[in-house]
Amino acid sequence: MTLQNRAELRGARRVVVKVGSSSISGDNVAQITPLVDALAAAYARGTEIVLVSSGAIATGLPFLNLDRRPTDLATQQAAAAVGQNQLIHRYQEELDRHGIIAGQVLLSANDLALDAHRVNAQRAMSRLLGLRILPIVNENDTVATHEIRFGDNDHLASMVARLIGADALVLLSDIECLYTRPPSEPGAEPIPLVPFGVELDGVEFGEPGKAGVGTGGAATKASAARLAADSGTAVLITSTPNVARALDGEDLGTWFEPRPQA
Repeated sequence: MTLQNRAELRGARRVVVKVGSSSISGDNVAQITPLVDALAAAYARGTEIVLVSSGAIATGLPFLNLDRRPTDLATQQAAAAVGQNQLIHRYQEELDRHGIIAGQVLLSANDLALDAHRVNAQRAMSRLLGLRILPIVNENDTVATHEIRFGDNDHLASMVARLIGADALVLLSDIECLYTRPPSEPGAEPIPLVPFGVELDGVEFGEPGKAGVGTGGAATKASAARLAADSGTAVLITSTPNVARALDGEDLGTWFEPRPQA
């Protein structure tokens, strides 16, 4: 189904939710609890939920006695290997309260670029959803290289939304919506709606990853939103604390209208 507005999110058939590293690691690790509660509430209404979650590397850092994201690939891969295990464990502990089972899905760029791999990924995800499992997707950072990777999980989330034919994609951030310029600057105005095909002319985006553990930012979210909207998926960009209200169809965030059905 093509969603016409935010209010229809509450009755959506299939929704992809993406959360970034800075929202669920470090000082913000406690946000996992209300995030899962919001996903579980939508799940209980019958919505099929897929969570695209960053955070493997950030979660792994303290276990490797590191205080910042490493710059070399090998240490990033090591942190991801340790952190992914811990991250899924944290999610499953919270999902246990709702009687929901998670399924871990790790994807590389090649998995969605190569036809056979893409079909396999699509089949596996569809079967998980059919079994009422909540897939938790992340890039397979342990084997990813600098040359062959998604670059940020906003892009990955938009591709997953397209892969499974999601009705909506919710991109969670540390700001409530997109602004015409970084919200800390004078004159910044919120952007509540981006009609399909309308360019964001004159919009100035700030630097990504202000917490120092993520790779995305407002520009990557806008780009990912356009990609998903072009494939017919409505997109909402808002802050992580707003996820429950967003999935309940409240009027908040920045809404990207999807390509109209032919």
